[in-house]
Amino acid sequence: MLNGNTSPIQDDSAIAINPFQHPDDVKIWIRQQAQALGFADCGFISVDNPVFEAQMQGLEKWLAQDYHGQLTFMEKNHDKRANPALLVAGARTIISVRMDYLEVTPKPRRIEDNLRPNYAIIARYARGRDYHKVMRSRLKKLAQQIANMLPQWQHLKISAERPFVFRPFSDSAPIFERPLADAAGMGWTGKHTLLINRQAGSFFVLGELFLSLELPEDKPTSAHCGSCQACIDICPTQAIIAPYQLKAKACISYLTIEHDGVIDKQYRKAIGNRIFGCDDCQLICPWNRYAKVSPIDDFHARHNLDNSLLLDLWQWTEDMFLKYTEGSPIRRTGYVNFLRNLSIAIGNAPFAQVHIQALQQRLGKHNDMLDEHIHWAINEQLSKTGHSSI
Repeated sequence: MLNGNTSPIQDDSAIAINPFQHPDDVKIWIRQQAQALGFADCGFISVDNPVFEAQMQGLEKWLAQDYHGQLTFMEKNHDKRANPALLVAGARTIISVRMDYLEVTPKPRRIEDNLRPNYAIIARYARGRDYHKVMRSRLKKLAQQIANMLPQWQHLKISAERPFVFRPFSDSAPIFERPLADAAGMGWTGKHTLLINRQAGSFFVLGELFLSLELPEDKPTSAHCGSCQACIDICPTQAIIAPYQLKAKACISYLTIEHDGVIDKQYRKAIGNRIFGCDDCQLICPWNRYAKVSPIDDFHARHNLDNSLLLDLWQWTEDMFLKYTEGSPIRRTGYVNFLRNLSIAIGNAPFAQVHIQALQQRLGKHNDMLDEHIHWAINEQLSKTGHSSI
């Protein structure tokens, strides 16, 4: 039937209106799905963004200063760091995601870890399951949801490749992860070189999803550190040598996780009772009064790793270490380096005869490297009593 203007009369309820009228609508939808999967937020950036080339200049200078220690992987794959499109053929956009990992919000601007010298301090991100697996699994789910929506987005002409291409990453490729997230508006780079978000502090991990969709980029946010340098002042080993400059090989996280072998004596007292990583520069940051508790159970502490005595962990056999660190990032230290870290922490603990006895029981049972740390720890314990060193 025609009306007076000879145009068809249609029932409004029969008209299907596609809610996706602009690529920004796609981004809104993707962000909603990401949050439903447990990601706190996400940002979008092109694989051709100039931030990658700019970061290469800073990386080359950092390497030339020999701040990277045994992080030799930073010396490789510079072509892919500068041009992430080489990592995934056909990729046009990178979605940067962040995932909160705190189980309990710490008291703001307090280093509570220092109040428990007989307990083993493990960085908060590492007390539960390995976040890399959680991150990649959920990024893959997000990509599959996106793939299911492609027919509704055909009219937007955002598909640069067919078939649809995607690949998730989580600290698993030569990617400028933090600068990428910074450029995608996920936060700003703090003076400790970690990303800070105005609504959520810095207790989160990052991941990336490469896609063969051309989506508008997000804009970076402004920095809000101001004149504050609490993170620089608090660093136990003074690894933050200047704002935005980290001497990685002096950082406790590097020393207790990445460094293999003997830890330089100049850092041992400063390590305190931290046996895997260090949260001090985050704990002192005023922005972490806004840090969020994670909704993801995998970040909850397992095997009492948030409340274990040094001597209890010192008694672990290698089989126990492998059992209790299954699916945990702590495994990457290896058993002997794990004991190395514990020996330093026990040496730094308040004097107790049981500490010396426990240390002595492991002498000669592993290797010369560990024995050297055990001797150091025993001497540290004895020095607190006025006794002579051995």
